[in-house]
Amino acid sequence: MAQGRRVTRVAALIKRELGQMLSGQLRDERLTRSMISITAVEVSGDLQNCKVFVSLYGEEAGQEAALNGLKAASGFLRSQLSRRLELRRCPKLWFYQDKSMEAATTVFSLLETLQQDKSSAESG
Repeated sequence: MAQGRRVTRVAALIKRELGQMLSGQLRDERLTRSMISITAVEVSGDLQNCKVFVSLYGEEAGQEAALNGLKAASGFLRSQLSRRLELRRCPKLWFYQDKSMEAATTVFSLLETLQQDKSSAESG
């Protein structure tokens, strides 16, 4: 169980530190085209790999550029994390776009449409 707590703690630390780095330390132009928010971090049990899920806001082209910029900067981010967290081995970072907010918005708009249809059918 101690291993599970360590993985959870490392994931939380990585999420916090990456958030701080993304808020002002990276100068890559691709990362400024879209607002980036880290939604989740999953670290493997052996602490070798880390999946970082990000929500990207802005134009579609800007979102794609931002995701490519994050992937290109993963080595730099990993080295910075290693220094900040003082880990013997820092996990390799893998960035994925989290589209759950888009899916939730779609579901809510569908539910709203259904509610409006139901209301108009009852009144008419």
